[in-house]
Parts: sequence; structure tokens; C-alpha cells
Amino acid sequence: MAWCALRSRVLPLPASAASAAPQGLLLRLLLSTAAPRQAQHHRRRRVAPTAYAAAAAAAESPLPMAPRYSRATRHPGGAASVARVYADANAQRPKEYWDYESLDIQWGEQDGYEVLRKVGRGKYSEVFEGFRPGSDDRCVIKILKPVKKKKIKREIKILQNLYGGPNIVKLLDVVRDEESKTPSLIFEYVNNTDFKVLYPALSDYDIRYYIFELLKALDYCHSRGIMHRDVKPHNIMIDHEKRQLLLIDWGLAEFYHPKMEYNARVASRCYKGPELLVDLLDYDYSLDLWSLGCMFAAMIFRVDPFFSGQDNYDQLVKITEVLGTEDLYNYLEKYGLQLDPQLERLVGRHNRKPWSKFVNARNRHLVSPEAIDLVDKLLRYDHQERPTAKETMAHPYFNPVRSSESSRTNSQ
Repeated sequence: MAWCALRSRVLPLPASAASAAPQGLLLRLLLSTAAPRQAQHHRRRRVAPTAYAAAAAAAESPLPMAPRYSRATRHPGGAASVARVYADANAQRPKEYWDYESLDIQWGEQDGYEVLRKVGRGKYSEVFEGFRPGSDDRCVIKILKPVKKKKIKREIKILQNLYGGPNIVKLLDVVRDEESKTPSLIFEYVNNTDFKVLYPALSDYDIRYYIFELLKALDYCHSRGIMHRDVKPHNIMIDHEKRQLLLIDWGLAEFYHPKMEYNARVASRCYKGPELLVDLLDYDYSLDLWSLGCMFAAMIFRVDPFFSGQDNYDQLVKITEVLGTEDLYNYLEKYGLQLDPQLERLVGRHNRKPWSKFVNARNRHLVSPEAIDLVDKLLRYDHQERPTAKETMAHPYFNPVRSSESSRTNSQ
């Protein structure tokens, strides 16, 4: 979820509550006000332990139009789907690196943190800006809603493994309220600007710079055997004054193991790769490059979001209206996939649109030949044809950024 996604939605704590609560108890106050809702969830879980998790997973990707039908069937004989890079990243590490279910979490005390204001919410958490008494450093407090314990362990383990990586948010502490057992994650703070305000004001160089910074984070996490699986503007925190970018919200991230099948209910609809929309479940890191490509296209063409379907079926239609259907069916044939007949009728037949169709007076200053070439390479149906994060960083589009970094390094 986005921590500071919409500044217009920031809700400060009531002054009466802030002044009346003793030091160290503001976070407990928030947890206690949420307790009735949490207790209700726990009652449901005693009746059906998987009910809450199933409902949360279903909410992640809203149900499509009625009647509901499957998306695709995979037949034997299709091409193998294995990551082109870092496929053995986890195999080369000890089991405790990726076996998050065995993680023994050492919970700290949540009373050590104060809440300043609410800055966001999502399906799985409520997020606040806060601080530790006696320190001037602000932090982000992510209070987790009831979910399966292994999901919490997975997020914590991944954040621990990635700690200190370039442009990856730092997990500072994990705390839990002793009474309600509600867990919270404490993160470093970044003075984010809402992307709906920031992105339209970015220059050509700014876009190159921030996409390059995001690629640093993606290449690092991929090299560590981890897929983010939810790359989108809401999860990219940018302090434009400091020119600092952080990739946040690792709640949907997962460890990559070759030939393992994963859940297709990841990523937000407008950033879902075709592999998710046709139920190719042995996907890999390249999913993150599709999501980045959607972001990049929206930034240079100033169309937000670039692909905007009403549901997961319509999302595939919106993609085919741009990329055409010929390459889609070549992709399906390669991996032994057969679209559901109803979805096939819905998709129909479309010719590929030239990228020049999206260039206009508002965005012409952002659309260079290098930008067109890069977006074309990222937005490929076949995930194995997309460039890796490291290959993308070597693209000529980023020459000005690399040149600037080189000059800065030489001058130091």
C-alpha cells in the first residue's frame, strides 16, 4: 500500500487525543480503537481459519464481470518458463535465508513510538507518520491488519534480507501490542510528494533519473532472489527536494524458485503483466519489469494509468488494443496456453498501434527515440523477451544519467 500516496487524504490526529494521551500511549490508543474490528475478524477466523485470507486475496483483484469464467488453460508441451537471470539466487543461499515460515520474530515494544498523523491505508494495513520520543527522527508505523502469520513473516524476512540495499526502504523495528497482539512494522521516513502532483511536473531528465534509481532497487532485490510483485507509483516514495527514491511495500514480495507456481493475485490491476492475466503461474522477476514499463509509459505519454481495464479480463483487452493480438497468441502458443473461449471472444482481434499514436503536444518533449525503444522493449507479452533490470539500466535512454553519475564520482 502507499504510505504517503495522497497528501489530500492525510488525516491528522484530533488535537484532543494528541494532548490527552500520555507519552508513549498514542499508538496504543490507535490500536485500542481498532480492536473491535480486529476482534470481529478473529471470531470469523475461529469459525473458518482461511476465511479472512481468502477474502483479502479476492479483494486484491476485484472480481470480473458476471458470469465469471476461467482465463486460460495450460497444456503440456509448452516452453519452460525459468528466469533468465538470478534463477539460482536462493539455491546458492542457506535455507534459513528464504524459509520465512521458520522465522522466529523477536517483537519489540510498541510503546516506544508516538504517532503524529495517519498517512495512508490499504487492505492489509493502516499507516502513520510517527517518531520515537527523545529523537527528532521521524518514522513510518505500519499497523498490520489480521492476516496469515506466514504473510507477516514473509514480509519481515524479505525486508531483513534486503536491508541496506540501494533505494530500498529500511525496516527499523518490529513491534507488537501486548494486549491485542497487533503487529506493527517501523520504517524509515521519506518526505514523499504525491505522484499525481509530482509526475506531471517532472522533466525529461527527472524521469530518466528516477526510473534509473528504481531499476537499481529492482536489480538488487532480483539478485537477492526476490520478486517485488507490486511495482506501481503508489509504492515509489520520492523526496524530490533531496532527489531520493525508495521502493516500499514488500507485502506481496516473494522468493523466486525456478519452476515454482505462484499466485496470480498479485500486482495492482493496471500494472499486472500478461502472464498474470492468462494464469501463467511460473512467472519470475520479469513481472516487475512489465509493471515498471507501465509506469514509464504513463510518465512519458502522460496517460495515467497507461492500461486501465475495468477488471482483469478487460485489462487484457486494453493491453491487446495497444500491443495487438498477433503477439499475444504467439505468446500463448509458445507456453502451451489456451484462452477460455469467452475471454477469447472478449479479446477479439486487434492490430498493434505504433507508439507514435500516443505522442502529442503535451508530451512531445518527453518522448525521444530512446524512450520509445525502451518502452517497446519493456512492454512485451513474452516475459522472457523483456530486458532484465540490469540490461535496462544499460539502455541508451539512461546515458545522460550514467554520464552525470560518472562525472559526480570523478569529482569526488
